[in-house]
Amino acid sequence: MVKFPKLTTSELIKRLTPPTGKVRLVLDTDTYNEIDDQFAVVHALLSPDNLTLESIHAAPFSNSRSKNPADGMEKSYQEALSLLGRLDVEPKGLVYRGSTAYLDNMENPQESEATDNLIKQAMVSDDLNPLYVVAIGAITNVATAILLEPTIIEKIVVVWLGGHAHYWPNTLEFNLRQDIKASKLIFDCGVPLVQIPCAGVADHLATTVPEIERHIQGQGEIGDYLAEIFKNYGKDHFGWSKVIWDLSATAYVVNPNWIPTNLVHSPVLTDQFTWSVDTSRHMIRIARSVSRDKVFGDFFTKLKLHTLA
Repeated sequence: MVKFPKLTTSELIKRLTPPTGKVRLVLDTDTYNEIDDQFAVVHALLSPDNLTLESIHAAPFSNSRSKNPADGMEKSYQEALSLLGRLDVEPKGLVYRGSTAYLDNMENPQESEATDNLIKQAMVSDDLNPLYVVAIGAITNVATAILLEPTIIEKIVVVWLGGHAHYWPNTLEFNLRQDIKASKLIFDCGVPLVQIPCAGVADHLATTVPEIERHIQGQGEIGDYLAEIFKNYGKDHFGWSKVIWDLSATAYVVNPNWIPTNLVHSPVLTDQFTWSVDTSRHMIRIARSVSRDKVFGDFFTKLKLHTLA
């Protein structure tokens, strides 16, 4: 059985204090799963004053856009490379392939280039400069890295868009339910965790075709691409909006004031995909709302500035 380091309550609270300066960041993303990951990747790349993006890790996913988790990961890897190309960013040493399967048990971690790189980057961190791991897909890569090298718990802060609000009747959310074992591990192992729920929080980040055409389309090759995939996501745009969920995770690191949070005891994730309460458990931080206009305003502004540069 894996033995995880245990941070004291005061150490956890200190580590979970929202960042106030520039942070080191790894972005773990199922980039091809939908269209919102692309926005988050671009947001991170266009925010060098707020963060140092050390690497992008492709996460597995399985739905109508992939044959299986391995295919989803590979498509996400290629999509990340495509985004970098449209932004004229050199991909060498920046993008890594992640796990090709979900966790089937704790004794069989899904090791990959991404997990090895995450461990390497985490191990050079210290209390004053932890590595922020922003995960916007299944949490497989991050959970695997923790299983392979549990001491990274003392060196990272995980910001995960996963699950629903704790008052929600269930937590059958895509990122969480894909890999239930990895999801349980993240809530159980004691890693400093900032959870951004989908239903109840991130679902406020909706935008529309007119807004996309006004502020994104025409903003260089990357702007045209984001506008294209946004409009292609829905066939009938009348009275239609689309949530760009993953921007909430990058926004938390760029400016935590836009994603207000509370400290709570880590919930118990049940096999029925519901939350259970145990106030003897360690603390995590959970988002309670999102400043929709601030987040989109930051994205639109940075995209325009990039185009003008």
